[in-house]
Amino acid sequence: MNLLDKLKIDCEFVATYLIEFTRQEITKTGITKAVLGLSGGIDSSVVAYIAKEALGKENVYGILMPYKLSSKESIEDALKVVKDTGINYKIFEITDTADTYINKFGDMDKLRKGNIFARMRMVTLFDHSQLYKGLVVGTSNKTELLLGYGTWYGDMASCLNPIGDLYKNQIYQLANYFKVPETIINKKPSADLWVGQSDEDELGFSYDDADIILYHLYDLHYTMEEVTSLGFRKELVAGIAERVKRNQFKRLPPIIAKISKRTINIDFRYLRDWGL
Repeated sequence: MNLLDKLKIDCEFVATYLIEFTRQEITKTGITKAVLGLSGGIDSSVVAYIAKEALGKENVYGILMPYKLSSKESIEDALKVVKDTGINYKIFEITDTADTYINKFGDMDKLRKGNIFARMRMVTLFDHSQLYKGLVVGTSNKTELLLGYGTWYGDMASCLNPIGDLYKNQIYQLANYFKVPETIINKKPSADLWVGQSDEDELGFSYDDADIILYHLYDLHYTMEEVTSLGFRKELVAGIAERVKRNQFKRLPPIIAKISKRTINIDFRYLRDWGL
C-alpha cells in the first residue's frame, strides 16, 4: 500500500466544511470581505477558491506582491486564478520598500532578505485589510506550520486559516477538486523569495516524505522507531521531529508573564468566542 493513501480526504466534504468555516469565522465579526496574498502557488490558489465560494467573488481581494526578482510565471499563474475565480485583485510591488531597508546593510544573507520580503507582504496585506474592511486569510498548510517553514509574523500571520490542518499532499487533492490551473498544480513548490528558490531543495527532503512522517508521528502517535521501520532513514525522521520541536514557538501566541489572577491566554480563556 502507498503510504500517501492514508492522507486521502473526501474533497467534497472537506471543501464544503472549509467554505462554511471561512464564511462563519469572517461574518461573525461583522465583516463580509477577505484579503489574501496571491502568490501563484498552490496553497494561496486553493484558499482563493475557498474564499470565493464562502463570500462571493466581489468580496474577496487577492493581492499580488512581487519583488523585482520574482518569476514572471508566478504573476501569470496568480492572474489565472483571478480570471478563473473572478475575485478582485491588485498588484503591489514590494521592491522599493524592501530595498530601502535592505540597502542599509551591505552583507544581508538570503534568509534575512526572505524574512523581510515575507513581512513586507504581510504589512501590505494587513494594510489592505483595513482599506477594504476585510480579514486577512492565511495560506500556510499543516506541513509548513509543523516544520516551522515560514516567516513568523510574515506569511504565517493571518486572522484565520482554512488550510492549516491540511498536509501539502491534501492541498494538491483539493486543488484538483477545485480545478486549479494545471500550471500551478504541476510546478515545483516555491516561496519565490529569490531566483531559483525551491521549497524541497531548501528543506532537504520532499513534501511527500515530510507528510508521511509528520502524519505518523503526530496524527497516529507512532514512535520514531516505528516511523523509521516504514522505510525512512533514521536521520531524516529525527531531523523532522527536531524541526517540529524547535519551531513550536512559531505556533503559539506571545507568552505572557503571569502576574494577576486572570492572565490572558492562561486563565482568561473561554470555551467559545463571543462573536457579535
